[in-house]
Amino acid sequence: MCRRIDSTGRYHRFVMADPLVSVAALLAPAFRQVAGPVAGAVVDPVVRPSDRADAQANGALALAKQLGRNPRDVAADVVAAARLDGVATLEVAGPGFINVTFADDYLAASLAAIAADELLGASQSSSPLTAVIDYSHPNVAKEMHVGHLRSTIIGDCIARVMTFLGHRVIRENHIGDWGRPFGMLIEHLLDLGEAEAAHELSVGDMNSFYREAGRKFAADEAFQVRARQRVVELQGGDPETLRLWRLLVHESTRYFNSVYARLGVLLSDDDLMGESAYNHMLGAVVDRLAAAGLLQRSDGADVVFPPGFVNREGDPLPVIVRNRVGGYPYATTDLACVIDRVERVRADLLLYVVGAPQAQHLEMVFAVAQMAGWLQAPTEAVHVAFGNVLGSDGKMFKSRSGDTVKLSDLIDEAVARATRQVAGKNPELSPAEQSEVGRIVGIGAIKYADLSTDRVKDYAFDWERMLAFEGNTAPYLQYAYARIRSIFRRVGVEPHHVRSVVPVLGTPQERSLALALLAFDGAVAETSTRYLPHRLCTYLFELAQAFTAFYDACPVLKAETDELRTSRLALADLTARVLAKGLDLLGIDVPERM
Repeated sequence: MCRRIDSTGRYHRFVMADPLVSVAALLAPAFRQVAGPVAGAVVDPVVRPSDRADAQANGALALAKQLGRNPRDVAADVVAAARLDGVATLEVAGPGFINVTFADDYLAASLAAIAADELLGASQSSSPLTAVIDYSHPNVAKEMHVGHLRSTIIGDCIARVMTFLGHRVIRENHIGDWGRPFGMLIEHLLDLGEAEAAHELSVGDMNSFYREAGRKFAADEAFQVRARQRVVELQGGDPETLRLWRLLVHESTRYFNSVYARLGVLLSDDDLMGESAYNHMLGAVVDRLAAAGLLQRSDGADVVFPPGFVNREGDPLPVIVRNRVGGYPYATTDLACVIDRVERVRADLLLYVVGAPQAQHLEMVFAVAQMAGWLQAPTEAVHVAFGNVLGSDGKMFKSRSGDTVKLSDLIDEAVARATRQVAGKNPELSPAEQSEVGRIVGIGAIKYADLSTDRVKDYAFDWERMLAFEGNTAPYLQYAYARIRSIFRRVGVEPHHVRSVVPVLGTPQERSLALALLAFDGAVAETSTRYLPHRLCTYLFELAQAFTAFYDACPVLKAETDELRTSRLALADLTARVLAKGLDLLGIDVPERM
């Protein structure tokens, strides 16, 4: 909430959002009034940032075209009809733009309000959703690699943001823990001995374990027979086979958890919902599709043909739900997931943080779920797609040996590189402090480089760029935070002592910083509703830039008066808090010293 000054000098309370969002909401009635009875008239004010004012509304141009009028005349009518609290001036400019300048006392009071707000001005949802977020999903007995990075940290960010805004978020880590490979894995475990196998898996040597099992299966017919029989026993619920399977899953998830802990990802064992969790539902999925009249036979398999999907020859493309030998493919498990999440969890929103190549598969699964009546409005399923991580050569990111890069190795190298940088820049820090700051900076750099890229695009992995202390990087933002904290140490003031201050906005740089701070609400909202972490990253970078311009132009420690110093300390503290909260929503820590 924010306070508004009236003509008596007293304050009234009203909701303060991102100024651009507020202006759009407050101008909309004026646009509707000017549009009058014109059916279907668009009344979006189209509010944008401006380099000539605090904001600019461009909607009069489109409305004028619909009304057959001069855009400047329409803009003038909107200005005449507008009733905007906190706005100092509304001016028509150019071909019909409306320039908006906020009153300084409005901005200052708004800053004081968000400084007193634990959400820092972010607006919690008025209609909280129950959202299931499906992300990370590594495979049992296989190491996590760079391909798991994007799903894991994008999903974690979206979960953090939606939780922050008041939604009920259910994290589901749909690990690969079921299927035919487990026959050979269990038999290989028995050949090694349980103790030796558990050791290999617990230290993260999973790839060797999996590859050796695969080599045995390819070369040894007797091993093949044993492995196939073990699959039958696993699917049949044999107690000893299930015990060995649980050992594989347990040791693998211990390893997954160690990677999540290093990355600062919030997933835990409570969030595991592997393929095995839905095994008992697969037959019922087929039965329910048959009962709905959707099931057809095609080449001996049970399938559903969702409309609109065809192969290269133009023939209808099926979703196979039971193959010709009676097995259930991934689509059946995914349909079981939809049923479980809608009927048991009562989810309003299903988010699948899965690579872009799976787009058609998920579209077809969603289409079948809709045909069957399991996925109906207002419940929505969304594929939160993402691109690939590329090397400097523009190809899939690989190690020097040509193998897929292990996620644990990537973390090790990031921390080592960052620690060397921190030690070089801050030799006065103790080795323990250098190590801790290096860990925070290195892991933050990996995550931010990924999250700051539009998720639907590929991006090139570049150590030098992501660890740079300049530009749109995590180290730049972390340094901005640490620099502000150093100001308070130097002046000997505790930050909470300035949090009730209504700041003075006497310079263009102070006003620009104020506008940037108040835009936190809009950035978080867009990140949440469009599932775009890079929107929040861009906001934080622009906020840090606004602070740098403010700090360079407006002396804090050497301010002309104590009142002005206190005001600027209040602006600095609020900047640090917003930076820290924004980075926390990205899953990135901030160091107090750097």
